[in-house]
Amino acid sequence: MTETQNKTILVFGATGQQGGSVARHLLAGGWKVRAFTRDAAGAAAKELALQGAELYEGDMADRAALEQAMQDIYGVFSVQPPVWDLTAVDGEVELGSNVANAARRMGVQHFIYASASGAETQAHFRPLAKWEIEKYIRAIGLPATILRLTFFMENYVSPYSAIREGVYSEAIAPDVPVHLIAVDDIGAFAKLALDHPQRYIGRTLELAGDALTPPEIAAAVSRATGQSIEYARIPMEVLREQSEIAASIYEWLNARGHVADLPALREWYPGLTSFEAWLSKKGAAEFAAMSGR
Repeated sequence: MTETQNKTILVFGATGQQGGSVARHLLAGGWKVRAFTRDAAGAAAKELALQGAELYEGDMADRAALEQAMQDIYGVFSVQPPVWDLTAVDGEVELGSNVANAARRMGVQHFIYASASGAETQAHFRPLAKWEIEKYIRAIGLPATILRLTFFMENYVSPYSAIREGVYSEAIAPDVPVHLIAVDDIGAFAKLALDHPQRYIGRTLELAGDALTPPEIAAAVSRATGQSIEYARIPMEVLREQSEIAASIYEWLNARGHVADLPALREWYPGLTSFEAWLSKKGAAEFAAMSGR
């Protein structure tokens, strides 16, 4: 029996994109996984159980349940449910702090937290729960690795996709590279950190698998799908009328806010997914499904 087979990782968000990726990579790599879910009877949870995960039904607001879930746990992957209101941070901070506090009390040896790209910089111009949670994790002395995530490639095939009817619309300048990460690679890096704690505890990693300008993204999607996609930049004043915070985020991006070190990331994980590889593997098919083809 290998060392990892004796260790269990508690994975939050295990039925979602990020946690699901982490759970799959850990199970494939010989780790034991305890999947924390609000609905152990759901289809996604049942699928995880079939893959070998132990299910634990609970809520991050329940501190006693968190401590019980962390019994005999070596490591934790912590991610909180998305909050779409850019001004609402208190609820996410409370949940993230609850998980961190339980991990400290239960003696968790490696804590992985999924944060946002440039968290400390973004916090200068908008409320950002993930930065507050990052600071709290450090303040209480958890042995942690912070994974800061850039734009998900999967966002382009989500209901909120910026690509619709042949037009890619965003407020990013056409010469600014957009850093992108495939959700599957989040799980790969979480496993990498857990496999090599001496290398990754205490580190903050900005994760991306590719960096392309908006016209390059449009061209890549066009090649992969056979559909003509053009980039049309949303004027900043139009965006500002809709949301001052959203405008500030895009101003930060246009000042090249993303700082992922792609060569270093590829050295650490040679399997890092490029945008073209993601399109070939799954993205093109999902674009086709979206367009009804």
